[in-house]
Amino acid sequence: MASGKHVHRRSVLLGAGSVAAAIAPLFIAAAATAQPVAVTAIDIALEPDATMMQHAKAANERLRQSFPEGFALDATHHQHVTLLQQFVRTDDLDKVFAAANAVLAKAKPTNWTMKAVKYYYIPSPPVGLAGIVVEPTDDLRRLQGNLIAAVEPYTVPTGTPAAFFSEENGRDIQPALIEYVSRFVTMAAGQHFNPHVTTGVATEAYLNKMLAEPFPAFTFGVTGASVYQLGSFGTARKELKALPLTP
Repeated sequence: MASGKHVHRRSVLLGAGSVAAAIAPLFIAAAATAQPVAVTAIDIALEPDATMMQHAKAANERLRQSFPEGFALDATHHQHVTLLQQFVRTDDLDKVFAAANAVLAKAKPTNWTMKAVKYYYIPSPPVGLAGIVVEPTDDLRRLQGNLIAAVEPYTVPTGTPAAFFSEENGRDIQPALIEYVSRFVTMAAGQHFNPHVTTGVATEAYLNKMLAEPFPAFTFGVTGASVYQLGSFGTARKELKALPLTP
């Protein structure tokens, strides 16, 4: 027979277990209803002038003739030169806009002359995401580095398809795109920076033929900057904030 002390200890432990069992569902329910931090996938980009826009649209029309399933450059697929893509806390978007605007205003990119040098594409077999490559310069790399530092306090490591602009409930958001945005600073910044203007989608076979053709280089300017919400294929789908720049 157990002593009174042991009986008392056992009853206390059983009582504690009963209380834990009773309140556990409350914690589970609270966790289930807790709202995760809202995240937005953003693109801080320069707005090219009419010269680049004309070249990009011409390339887009050509790609769509070859591959009609591709997207058109339109009001929700903006021509742009990406400087930085990141996942940021949605509640901090106004802070992101202010931080980016301060950096861009100081850099004065509307005074720059930029040079388009060739076509390129990112393979996603059997298709590829095509673009016009812009010659990287020290000014562009410096601007990108300053933007990374300015926005870093508001970033989060990764996001879900819900962070992107989508008309298909996120089904059109590629897993590789999520990884790319998550790793943008290590994969596409600094010496890895490949400034470009996206022009559309086509088969790799067609794009390889296009890349083999001579490319007449041209110069263009910058008219402003914007922060966009990214969509499928890393396109600038929704303008979140225009950042007009003064010379």
